[in-house]
Amino acid sequence: MSQERFSNQTLEEMTPEQRTAAEAILAGPRGGMRGPFKALLRSPDLADKVQRVGAYVRFNTCLHQRLNELAILLVARQWNAQFEWYAHRLLALKAGLDGRICDAIAEGKRPAKMDEEETIVWEFGNELLRTKEVSDAKFNAMKAKFGEQGVIDLIGAMGYYTIVSMVLNVDRVPLPDGVEPLKKL
Repeated sequence: MSQERFSNQTLEEMTPEQRTAAEAILAGPRGGMRGPFKALLRSPDLADKVQRVGAYVRFNTCLHQRLNELAILLVARQWNAQFEWYAHRLLALKAGLDGRICDAIAEGKRPAKMDEEETIVWEFGNELLRTKEVSDAKFNAMKAKFGEQGVIDLIGAMGYYTIVSMVLNVDRVPLPDGVEPLKKL
């Protein structure tokens, strides 16, 4: 992978607007400037708005963290977002998602064994990414299980992590040494 395109900036090197956005990120639940934020700070107002959406969809969604991470992995796989996949596979396992589900998604396959909630999220998310819409059957299953807020929270998480995946890919954020990249599908 090539070198990252956006350099790290110290708080002293930032414009006042960048510093304000960076301080909000540092004070939030992430506790750091990892991932897409060093690049996003080139547009500080956008960075602030994106990080607030991200804080909601990552830490305050109505969906269980395991299901949210499942959706994030679907998006990371869709975009071949190497760093996103690496970081969120670890979080998915920590949240209780079976590693075999992660492995199947990495291979571009439907996981063989999922519980009812995982199946609903996987089917909704996979169909949305694949066809750019969702059938009535998938929508109704998601709504019946998680309510209208669950439908919107899932769409919000997938949209947010699409932005994150694109920024990480454009910036070429590297994997830690020794980590094998996903194979492109």
